[in-house]
Amino acid sequence: MTRNTIAVDGQLADYILQIGVSEHPVQTALREFTASHRMAKMQISPEQGQFLRWLVHLLGARRYLEIGVFTGYSALTVALAMGEQGRTVACDMSVEFTTIARDYWRQAGVEERIALHVQPAVQTLQMLLDDGQAGSFDLAFIDADKTAYPQYYEACLQLVRPGGVIAVDNIFLGGRVVTPQPEDPPSVRAMYDFNARLKGDPRVMMSLLPIGDGMTLLTRR
Repeated sequence: MTRNTIAVDGQLADYILQIGVSEHPVQTALREFTASHRMAKMQISPEQGQFLRWLVHLLGARRYLEIGVFTGYSALTVALAMGEQGRTVACDMSVEFTTIARDYWRQAGVEERIALHVQPAVQTLQMLLDDGQAGSFDLAFIDADKTAYPQYYEACLQLVRPGGVIAVDNIFLGGRVVTPQPEDPPSVRAMYDFNARLKGDPRVMMSLLPIGDGMTLLTRR
């Protein structure tokens, strides 16, 4: 029995990519392009993408909500996994980043399945609720500005169906959430407080995965 999760160094990360990740050629091209981007740290890891792909098949997901698109790898991954019947609503604030995303989505033939809203995510989430789409999503992925996670989470609890899953990324913030310091940016304390509230939330069943920068999975009861 292993008491702790093994640390993943560069060599082991390469091995995980080799044996545990299957990608469409456009996924690989986008991931490799983003690796040289000035904000590359915002990209999810390939094993996280593979996990989302597996989760889509487990849930039989056909409707996916994404908060935080960046260059589009996670949305591309899920759109491909859901197939032609799948539909994605994607939220981001950056025209620069999502222009890259659209280009790769187009190359993979999934652009028409992704409804991208370039505006504050809280506006898009409220629009979906006002449009009567509560309980209509199978899977939601929160990977955006950390101080707004509580707002995104509460909206996702309404938009995801019972039995659906909310995945929350970057819950570790590189380990800084363990002992937030006064000099840390507000995102660290915000994530610390957010993580603490999830464990006792009776509306969900929670599982924390030490994958990437940490991902929490929440099944809506």
